[in-house]
Amino acid sequence: MPDNRRLKIGLSACFQHADPTRPLFTNKTLQYVEQSIAHWIMSAGAIVVMVPCPTGETARGDVTLQHYAEWLDGVVMHGGADVWPGNYGEEPLREEWVGDRVRDIYDLALVKAFAEVGKPIFGVCRGLQLINVAFGGALYQDIETQHPGALQHRNATAYDQHFHDIQIVEGSHLAKLYPDTPRARVNSIHHQGIKRVAPDFVVEALSEPDGVPEAIRLQPGPGRGYIAATQWHPEFHKVGSDTFDDTAILQDFLAACAQAKEHPVRHNQPSGLRDRATRLLRGALRRNRARDEGQPA
Repeated sequence: MPDNRRLKIGLSACFQHADPTRPLFTNKTLQYVEQSIAHWIMSAGAIVVMVPCPTGETARGDVTLQHYAEWLDGVVMHGGADVWPGNYGEEPLREEWVGDRVRDIYDLALVKAFAEVGKPIFGVCRGLQLINVAFGGALYQDIETQHPGALQHRNATAYDQHFHDIQIVEGSHLAKLYPDTPRARVNSIHHQGIKRVAPDFVVEALSEPDGVPEAIRLQPGPGRGYIAATQWHPEFHKVGSDTFDDTAILQDFLAACAQAKEHPVRHNQPSGLRDRATRLLRGALRRNRARDEGQPA
């Protein structure tokens, strides 16, 4: 494929925050991507570009997330840390469920930037949860303790070899991609999940038998771009295994990116996303000033 025809797909960054005890990159903030998700996107011929967070104590220059959104053809939101419950109006029930508020601010701003220019967005695991929260949904802070009768959705020992079945919702876009696959087996590596689906989004797959949403999509409409996500990790599928072959999902996302590249449409994003990202950014700046001045945040 000629290089000038290859799609350029952004991949959100994962964070390792400054740690004075780390022997390498001591007390430095690291931003990185997990190899297999980059390779999954590249498997269809797309060029993958990590989108670094442009803010932080070492920030310099005038590059913004909006510049990346204008330049790239779409973005994939990476898996990783919990989403801070304050983003959907709750207090953390346990200290270990506080999540990564710094990454939340970055991720929300990244979704906002791509939504504003109508570029396709696809979320994986945390990416699904972040997208749901960004558009006004809520999460179970911990499925096992908050959802009676729930499956085990995360097994720390088995990790990516832990699986369960899903049911694909009849008549959904996902069902049209897989017309002969009403049920499938997927990996499951999460303890948070969707409790309340964001307005204007539809559920496209549910875990069996507990009914936790496993795939969502923004309903089509005037001025709306492509936004979809899966709770499982499609990049972990191995060819020849009995788990769900996610090739059609990747091809569908990239086709939407190609379509948006040829026919750009400004996305009429909900004001809630705009307000939430702005509020979190202001809160972060306020906490940073308080920290610098030695005052309570």
